[in-house]
Amino acid sequence: MTYHGRRDFAELLADRRGLLDAAHYRAEVEAIVDAIVMALRAGKKVLWCGNGGSAAEAQHMAAELSGRYLRERPGLHSEALSVNSSTLTCVGNDYGYDHVFSRQVEAFARPGDVVIGMTTSGGSRNVVLALEAAKKRGAVTVAFTGNGGGKVAEVADYALIGPDGYAAIVQEVHQVMAHIVCDLVEQRLIFEGGIP
Repeated sequence: MTYHGRRDFAELLADRRGLLDAAHYRAEVEAIVDAIVMALRAGKKVLWCGNGGSAAEAQHMAAELSGRYLRERPGLHSEALSVNSSTLTCVGNDYGYDHVFSRQVEAFARPGDVVIGMTTSGGSRNVVLALEAAKKRGAVTVAFTGNGGGKVAEVADYALIGPDGYAAIVQEVHQVMAHIVCDLVEQRLIFEGGIP
C-alpha cells in the first residue's frame, strides 16, 4: 500500500482500526511497569531516547514521570537523552550521530537503572547502541518499536513491538502504551508504596 497519494478521513481512520487489539501488549506493558517500579523504588532512574517523533515521545514520557501523570506525588527521576543540544551536537561532531545516546548512557546509566529506546523501525543505530551500552552498565533495557521489532528488540530485555506500518501509526500505539505504563507505574508507587 502506498501512503503518498491523496486519502480521505475514512481511509486515514481505517489505518488505525485494530491498532490496540494485540493481546501481547498487556504482558509486555506489565513487564515494563515491573522493571520501572523496581528501579524507582531502589532510587534508580529511567532514561529515554529516540529520534524525531520518537524523541518527542521520549521527552513527553520522561516528563510524565518526573512531573506527574495524573496524581499528586513526588517527582521521579526520569530524563530524555535528546534534550541537551550541546551534548547532542558535541557527541555527534566528535563521535558521530550513532553515538549521541550511547555516550550519554555511558555517562549517566548505573546498574539497576532503566534505559528505554523508542524507534518505529527498530533499526535506529543510535538507539540500538544506547541499549547495548546500557546492558554493559547493568541497566535494564526496554524497546518501544514496530515493524517486526528489528535489531532493537533483539537487544532489549523487554520489547513492546507495535504494528507494521508507517511511523505515525507505530508512534500512536507507543504513545498509548507508554501512557498506560506511566499510569500503572504511578498507581503502583502511590497505592503499593515505595516512592523514593
